[in-house]
Amino acid sequence: MLEYGPMSQLAADQPVQSPEVKALSARILALRAVPILAALVVGIGLGYLLWGRPAAAQTAGPATPTAEPRRFDVSADDDPALGPADAPIILIEFSDYSCGFCRRWHQETFPDMMAAFPDQIRFVYRDLPVVGGGAVGYAAAQAADCAGDQGAYWEFHDALFSGQYGLTREAYLQYAQDLGLDADALAECLDTGYHAAEVQGDLTYAYNLGITSTPTFFVNGIPVIGAQSLLTFSQLIQAELTAE
Repeated sequence: MLEYGPMSQLAADQPVQSPEVKALSARILALRAVPILAALVVGIGLGYLLWGRPAAAQTAGPATPTAEPRRFDVSADDDPALGPADAPIILIEFSDYSCGFCRRWHQETFPDMMAAFPDQIRFVYRDLPVVGGGAVGYAAAQAADCAGDQGAYWEFHDALFSGQYGLTREAYLQYAQDLGLDADALAECLDTGYHAAEVQGDLTYAYNLGITSTPTFFVNGIPVIGAQSLLTFSQLIQAELTAE
């Protein structure tokens, strides 16, 4: 079993990145003027780099080279999910409530993505609290699960990513009050660590997969690293739907 000590010193809003991903991130800046297809390749290519398993190249046509993406068998476990259970697209995110890039993606990209593909995406949220050592995200993830016990997981999830009150015990109770939840019950759930094992289970699973940064996504098993754009996700999702 893996043992985890404090993560390396990270800025509060910076994702954990391997040296290889940092190097590739610098190259991404130079690719922003490249057409949308290049953005998609970069996003997925980060996934290949992280796991060190490049996909075998194929040729879709004489002038349009493509690559068959490497897919991973990623479990959704029993984590919170939105969308039909039989949706053709399974999108699993490993995320941290204290990750600024994750928050921005959920505010700017997630709503439009779900609206663009109604009833075609099953979105699963799994916890990977690693930013700044992980303590803040670890508590926030438990608070969200505690709110889920009262039938308000996604409402609390959205409140956490709003950052309105921050990410403290007092903030969690205020979010609960704003949502009409039983704040005392949520406090008891959080203080007793009722969902600590669930969050730790997600963390251990992610580490065993080799995930080192947030947010990390899997679209039908295809890894996408970082808060990629709506266009990047849309093109990958459309390609998956077309291949169905």
